[in-house]
Amino acid sequence: MMPSKKPIDTRLPVTLITGFLGAGKTTVLNRLLASPDEERIAVIVNEFGEAGLDHDLIEAVDEEIVLMQSGCLCCSVRGDLSRVIGDLLARRAAGSLEFTRVVTETTGLADPGPILQTFLVDPDLAQNVRMDGVVTVADAATGQGTLDRQFEAVSQIAMADLVILSKADLVTTEAAALFEARIAGLNPAAQILRAERGKVPQGSLWGLSALRLGARPEDARAWLSRSQPVADPLANLSGLTRRKESKPQPSPHDARIGSASIVLEKPVPDVVFDLWLESLVALRGPDILRIKGIVHIEDLPKPFVFHGVQHVFDPPVPVEDWPGDDTQSRIVVIARDITRPELQQSLDILRSRLPRAAEFETKEEDPMP
Repeated sequence: MMPSKKPIDTRLPVTLITGFLGAGKTTVLNRLLASPDEERIAVIVNEFGEAGLDHDLIEAVDEEIVLMQSGCLCCSVRGDLSRVIGDLLARRAAGSLEFTRVVTETTGLADPGPILQTFLVDPDLAQNVRMDGVVTVADAATGQGTLDRQFEAVSQIAMADLVILSKADLVTTEAAALFEARIAGLNPAAQILRAERGKVPQGSLWGLSALRLGARPEDARAWLSRSQPVADPLANLSGLTRRKESKPQPSPHDARIGSASIVLEKPVPDVVFDLWLESLVALRGPDILRIKGIVHIEDLPKPFVFHGVQHVFDPPVPVEDWPGDDTQSRIVVIARDITRPELQQSLDILRSRLPRAAEFETKEEDPMP
């Protein structure tokens, strides 16, 4: 008997790159477009003039497409994002363009939420592309002040799967660490990666979401928890200690973001999970920035991953090859204008245990004392 093939998600992966004005998105994009080692990428920018493309690396230009020498291509959003991606897919299917993934840049003031929803509610996009991750570029030199002034920047951090810390070489080690700690406070599940002049390790922007067929258990776990940085072995040598940076005062914008998570060791009854999720979305749906998790449901052989933005959710995806003795569920919720205790109280509903039907039948058959 031939072993069954693992399901493969054939939809085109899309990565959303966001970040506030001047954070360094353009530098990161230019690095992607110029690298001959990367996959062939279609990058959608707001305007060619704003993209700051390196003209020495441009191979050819037509009305809407710029072809780079690396084989990557760049186009601008002229109106509707769904139409632009649809046109790219049509030209790819016809053989006039060749690319293996799409990167979409947002404006500095953009809220990523509506863009993520576009990929879920547009039936053509949902069938042909999948969100591979949200990447937010944050400026280590001016980021603290930006977060203090602009709630949009706070939201961009809160919704990220990966935060790229740019310009860290322009600040002290301690200042960069304080900024990283603030980012982690806003989004405990996001990975944080420092860029060297816009350059990040090859492939580090891809595969951030576990919401795809064929995702491995380790992909799902990484999607929900941030890897801890390696401690500096020389940090305790007092003679090499830098002057301590003053810790920034908490911003009122930060206080508007609440995040909470829960880890459950036993499978959750389906009725309890549905009750919790439906109640949360009905009561506070517009304030849910992102919600994601790995969930084991009673009597189901495999866990599934799920993801939602406000009241719109991706279809859940089962995780293949999950270890049979691991029944741990983990859920992360990031919201605005909902406190951490309120979120935690909501998540605690999942600890409820309702009697099963068989238990009701047993009680009914028991004679009265």
